[in-house]
Amino acid sequence: FPADRTTEIGQLISSYLGREKNLEDHTIHLLFSANRWEHVPMMKEKLHQGITVVVDRYAFSGVAFTSAKGNFCLDWCKQPDVGLPKPDLILFLQLNPEAAAERGDFGHERYETSSFQEKVLQSFHCLMEDKTLNWRTVDASKSIEDLHREIKSIAKETMQEVQNKPLGELWK
Repeated sequence: FPADRTTEIGQLISSYLGREKNLEDHTIHLLFSANRWEHVPMMKEKLHQGITVVVDRYAFSGVAFTSAKGNFCLDWCKQPDVGLPKPDLILFLQLNPEAAAERGDFGHERYETSSFQEKVLQSFHCLMEDKTLNWRTVDASKSIEDLHREIKSIAKETMQEVQNKPLGELWK
């Protein structure tokens, strides 16, 4: 699941992303984190039931986007998410900014400019240096079928590797 825009926090985020509302940069960062924390009880419940949870973006996206604004350091951006359930696998779908800009509704939401996306990419590369996390980069320019096949294979492999491991906490 991506950011849940149905909660009160999620509705604020949605109106901000849609450029209907302006919020101070620290505020929106903390709201995105709060939106993730809203889901922790449900995530833990599902994980303890043996259900695999797939999250779109998660904390890494929030850190990358906020730190790309220039007046934020990675460490400050990571702090609100310290202790979230640690993912067993983080898939980074790599697509060059030019190709991304040609897709779908690019440009309709805040932050969807090529120059900003380049800064976000640099932040993601910094985050990927953390060897305590299982980052895997996938070429997102492939066909949907090939991309699906590769992601499915990586996910199955990871699920087998971690099936008896306890749930970790992010950045602890």
